Amino acid sequence: MTHASGGGTDVDLRPFMTEFPTGVAIVTALAAHGRPWGMTCTSLCSVTLSPPTLIVCLREGSPTLAAVLSAGTFAVNLLHRDARSTAELFASGVPDRFARVDWALPTGCGGPHLPLATHMVADCELADRQAIGDHIVVLGKVSCITRTLEIAPLLYGQRRYASWLDQPSSSSGFGDSQ
Repeated sequence: MTHASGGGTDVDLRPFMTEFPTGVAIVTALAAHGRPWGMTCTSLCSVTLSPPTLIVCLREGSPTLAAVLSAGTFAVNLLHRDARSTAELFASGVPDRFARVDWALPTGCGGPHLPLATHMVADCELADRQAIGDHIVVLGKVSCITRTLEIAPLLYGQRRYASWLDQPSSSSGFGDSQ
Protein backbone atom coordinates (compact mmCIF):
# COMPACT_ATOMS: atom_id res chain seq x y z
CA MET A 1 0.00 0.00 0.00
CA THR A 2 1.25 3.47 -0.89
CA HIS A 3 0.55 6.39 1.39
CA ALA A 4 1.26 10.08 0.81
CA SER A 5 1.17 12.64 3.56
CA GLY A 6 -1.51 15.31 3.68
CA GLY A 7 -0.97 18.99 3.07
CA GLY A 8 -1.61 18.93 -0.69
CA THR A 9 1.53 20.42 -2.18
CA ASP A 10 3.77 17.38 -1.65
CA VAL A 11 1.32 14.89 -3.18
CA ASP A 12 1.78 13.93 -6.84
CA LEU A 13 -1.78 13.44 -8.12
CA ARG A 14 -0.75 12.08 -11.54
CA PRO A 15 -0.46 8.38 -10.54
CA PHE A 16 -3.94 8.53 -9.03
CA MET A 17 -5.49 10.19 -12.09
CA THR A 18 -3.86 7.76 -14.53
CA GLU A 19 -5.96 5.04 -12.87
CA PHE A 20 -9.18 6.92 -13.66
CA PRO A 21 -10.12 6.16 -17.28
CA THR A 22 -12.03 8.91 -19.00
CA GLY A 23 -13.27 9.98 -22.39
CA VAL A 24 -11.13 12.21 -24.60
CA ALA A 25 -12.27 15.60 -25.86
CA ILE A 26 -10.80 18.46 -27.81
CA VAL A 27 -11.88 21.92 -26.69
CA THR A 28 -11.91 24.41 -29.55
CA ALA A 29 -12.53 28.14 -29.92
CA LEU A 30 -11.88 30.96 -32.37
CA ALA A 31 -9.50 33.75 -31.40
CA ALA A 32 -10.63 37.33 -31.95
CA HIS A 33 -8.94 37.46 -35.38
CA GLY A 34 -10.64 34.21 -36.48
CA ARG A 35 -7.76 31.78 -35.94
CA PRO A 36 -8.93 28.40 -34.62
CA TRP A 37 -7.35 27.02 -31.45
CA GLY A 38 -7.83 23.69 -29.73
CA MET A 39 -6.36 21.35 -27.17
CA THR A 40 -6.91 17.79 -26.01
CA CYS A 41 -8.74 17.72 -22.70
CA THR A 42 -9.62 14.83 -20.40
CA SER A 43 -10.66 17.19 -17.59
CA LEU A 44 -14.34 17.37 -18.51
CA CYS A 45 -17.34 17.03 -16.25
CA SER A 46 -21.05 17.75 -16.31
CA VAL A 47 -22.17 20.13 -13.59
CA THR A 48 -25.93 20.34 -13.95
CA LEU A 49 -28.64 19.34 -16.39
CA SER A 50 -30.66 22.50 -15.82
CA PRO A 51 -29.19 24.69 -17.09
CA PRO A 52 -27.04 22.21 -19.04
CA THR A 53 -23.50 23.08 -17.92
CA LEU A 54 -20.07 21.52 -18.42
CA ILE A 55 -16.70 22.13 -16.77
CA VAL A 56 -13.44 21.96 -18.70
CA CYS A 57 -10.07 22.63 -17.11
CA LEU A 58 -7.59 24.42 -19.37
CA ARG A 59 -3.95 25.24 -18.74
CA GLU A 60 -3.25 28.84 -17.71
CA GLY A 61 -1.50 30.66 -20.55
CA SER A 62 -2.66 28.35 -23.35
CA PRO A 63 -3.76 29.98 -26.62
CA THR A 64 -6.91 27.85 -26.52
CA LEU A 65 -7.86 29.28 -23.12
CA ALA A 66 -7.20 32.80 -24.42
CA ALA A 67 -9.47 32.12 -27.40
CA VAL A 68 -12.23 30.72 -25.15
CA LEU A 69 -12.07 33.75 -22.86
CA SER A 70 -12.01 36.29 -25.70
CA ALA A 71 -14.72 34.61 -27.81
CA GLY A 72 -17.00 33.77 -24.89
CA THR A 73 -17.91 30.51 -26.63
CA PHE A 74 -16.25 27.16 -27.26
CA ALA A 75 -16.96 23.64 -28.51
CA VAL A 76 -16.27 20.35 -26.75
CA ASN A 77 -15.54 17.70 -29.38
CA LEU A 78 -15.88 14.15 -27.97
CA LEU A 79 -13.50 11.92 -29.89
CA HIS A 80 -14.47 8.52 -31.27
CA ARG A 81 -12.43 5.32 -30.89
CA ASP A 82 -10.52 5.81 -34.17
CA ALA A 83 -9.37 9.39 -33.41
CA ARG A 84 -6.23 8.67 -31.39
CA SER A 85 -4.01 10.50 -33.90
CA THR A 86 -6.19 13.61 -33.57
CA ALA A 87 -6.01 13.42 -29.76
CA GLU A 88 -2.22 13.16 -29.95
CA LEU A 89 -1.98 16.03 -32.46
CA PHE A 90 -4.01 18.39 -30.27
CA ALA A 91 -2.02 17.34 -27.19
CA SER A 92 1.24 18.24 -28.96
CA GLY A 93 2.84 21.63 -29.42
CA VAL A 94 2.31 21.54 -33.20
CA PRO A 95 1.21 25.08 -34.14
CA ASP A 96 -0.69 24.20 -37.36
CA ARG A 97 -3.04 21.56 -35.90
CA PHE A 98 -6.06 22.78 -37.84
CA ALA A 99 -4.16 22.53 -41.15
CA ARG A 100 -3.78 18.79 -40.45
CA VAL A 101 -7.44 17.91 -39.73
CA ASP A 102 -10.83 18.49 -41.31
CA TRP A 103 -12.83 21.03 -39.36
CA ALA A 104 -15.99 23.06 -39.81
CA LEU A 105 -17.76 26.08 -38.35
CA PRO A 106 -21.47 25.30 -38.45
CA THR A 107 -23.81 28.28 -38.04
CA GLY A 108 -24.18 29.20 -34.38
CA CYS A 109 -21.43 26.89 -33.15
CA GLY A 110 -19.31 27.72 -30.11
CA GLY A 111 -16.04 26.77 -31.77
CA PRO A 112 -14.62 24.61 -34.56
CA HIS A 113 -16.10 21.12 -34.96
CA LEU A 114 -13.87 18.18 -35.92
CA PRO A 115 -16.41 16.05 -37.84
CA LEU A 116 -14.14 13.17 -38.85
CA ALA A 117 -12.75 12.68 -35.32
CA THR A 118 -15.86 13.11 -33.16
CA HIS A 119 -18.96 11.20 -32.25
CA MET A 120 -20.59 14.18 -30.45
CA VAL A 121 -20.00 17.91 -30.05
CA ALA A 122 -21.34 20.30 -27.41
CA ASP A 123 -21.37 24.00 -28.23
CA CYS A 124 -21.06 26.15 -25.12
CA GLU A 125 -21.30 29.75 -23.96
CA LEU A 126 -18.81 30.83 -21.31
CA ALA A 127 -20.75 31.01 -18.03
CA ASP A 128 -17.93 31.48 -15.52
CA ARG A 129 -14.27 30.78 -14.83
CA GLN A 130 -12.13 30.20 -11.76
CA ALA A 131 -8.33 30.07 -11.47
CA ILE A 132 -7.07 27.05 -9.52
CA GLY A 133 -3.33 26.41 -9.49
CA ASP A 134 -1.92 26.36 -13.02
CA HIS A 135 -5.33 25.83 -14.66
CA ILE A 136 -8.54 27.76 -15.23
CA VAL A 137 -11.79 25.95 -14.55
CA VAL A 138 -14.17 27.03 -17.32
CA LEU A 139 -17.93 26.57 -16.97
CA GLY A 140 -19.83 26.43 -20.21
CA LYS A 141 -23.59 26.57 -20.64
CA VAL A 142 -24.41 24.10 -23.41
CA SER A 143 -26.37 25.72 -26.22
CA CYS A 144 -26.38 22.84 -28.72
CA ILE A 145 -25.39 19.17 -28.91
CA THR A 146 -24.64 17.50 -32.24
CA ARG A 147 -24.22 13.75 -32.75
CA THR A 148 -21.84 13.27 -35.65
CA LEU A 149 -21.34 9.47 -35.72
CA GLU A 150 -22.75 6.36 -34.04
CA ILE A 151 -19.38 5.00 -32.89
CA ALA A 152 -17.79 4.19 -29.53
CA PRO A 153 -15.81 6.89 -27.70
CA LEU A 154 -12.05 7.09 -27.37
CA LEU A 155 -10.96 6.43 -23.78
CA TYR A 156 -7.76 7.33 -21.93
CA GLY A 157 -6.35 5.84 -18.74
CA GLN A 158 -3.17 4.22 -17.42
CA ARG A 159 -1.31 6.46 -19.89
CA ARG A 160 -2.81 4.78 -22.94
CA TYR A 161 -5.75 5.06 -25.31
CA ALA A 162 -8.45 2.40 -25.55
CA SER A 163 -12.04 1.79 -26.58
CA TRP A 164 -14.86 -0.37 -25.28
CA LEU A 165 -14.72 -3.85 -26.72
CA ASP A 166 -18.41 -4.61 -26.18
CA GLN A 167 -21.38 -2.83 -27.69
CA PRO A 168 -23.24 -0.29 -25.54
CA SER A 169 -26.41 -1.57 -23.87
CA SER A 170 -29.82 -0.07 -24.60
CA SER A 171 -29.96 1.38 -21.06
CA SER A 172 -28.73 4.94 -20.70
CA GLY A 173 -27.11 3.92 -17.39
CA PHE A 174 -25.99 6.69 -15.06
CA GLY A 175 -28.83 8.88 -13.88
CA ASP A 176 -31.65 6.57 -14.98
CA SER A 177 -34.82 7.00 -12.95
CA GLN A 178 -36.45 3.86 -11.61
